[in-house]
Amino acid sequence: MVMAAVFNLKPLISASVLPKYSHSVIFSNTNYNNKLKLPFKVSATKMSSAETETEANKTTKTIDSHLHVWASSEEAADKYPYFPGQEPTLPGHVDLLLQCMEEASVDGALIVQPINHKFDHSFVTSVLKKYPTKFVGCCLANPAEDGSGIKQLEKLLLEDGYRAVRFNPYLWPSDQKMTNEVGKAMFSRAGELGVPVGIMCMKGLSLHISEIEELCTEYPATPVLLDHLAFCKPPTNDEESLAFSRFLKLSRFPQVYVKFSALFRLSRMAFPYQDLSPLLSQVVSSFGANRVMWGSDFPFIVAECGYKEAREAATVIANEAALSSSELELIMGGTIKKLFKNQWLL
Repeated sequence: MVMAAVFNLKPLISASVLPKYSHSVIFSNTNYNNKLKLPFKVSATKMSSAETETEANKTTKTIDSHLHVWASSEEAADKYPYFPGQEPTLPGHVDLLLQCMEEASVDGALIVQPINHKFDHSFVTSVLKKYPTKFVGCCLANPAEDGSGIKQLEKLLLEDGYRAVRFNPYLWPSDQKMTNEVGKAMFSRAGELGVPVGIMCMKGLSLHISEIEELCTEYPATPVLLDHLAFCKPPTNDEESLAFSRFLKLSRFPQVYVKFSALFRLSRMAFPYQDLSPLLSQVVSSFGANRVMWGSDFPFIVAECGYKEAREAATVIANEAALSSSELELIMGGTIKKLFKNQWLL
């Protein structure tokens, strides 16, 4: 069976702050109740190992490859309005993020432009300018049919200092794909500027893998970041196993990187998401740890298990996957630092 075949695998460029959520949030959270109700068990040995790794890595920068921030309600009313219909349902302001990062000993992050502000990047731009040594920006591509998004992209990259761009395929016109004329123009231009393109496959990799393969084949100079393991969950049937197998085969494109991020969106278990260990093992075996990077998906992770706990979960999962300390260091910051050269130096 395909599933068995997949799971037997072994292992470029270069405000006010909310109070900390308690672990009890997990057990009353609706999303948790919709997951498999498996017991939350992490052995003392595992947690002790995770804490040891955290202590050992204090001399190595930890960088969060995927998070969002948006204006507070006061900031939105005053200067940075939300896109109509995209008002946030939970806080994602910068003060909360900075507190979470300090508590978790996370040194820097890649901020991905949130849908809450859509193509208005003024709020995130203000954050990048205020904290230039802590944050790097990933803008949101505007795939408007008139091609105006190409000029917008160039401005964001060349004038406003963004160093990555996100392709959200669900923003393309309903009858268009990321491989249309506008999509290819933006993807190609990103490569010319040495800018990675993040791709969000929220509705499933199978819907978009042919587009990703086409773009990577035609434009090998453009680095690609697959958000959240391309939304591949632990397979439960042959169809899902085939999709995960196709995902692993994207490693044949040396420009493709993987974000081991938003773990709560991928796992079928509660924190610390240990069913992701076999997936991480196979991803590292296929891509190499030097093409894998951890990300939290703040602020959504805060209500799921907590920000600090998200970092701890990655270490627990890596230990279960029998990764080496050097592989873990790459995933927790080394990979993204090499990709975005001359960032997070201080």
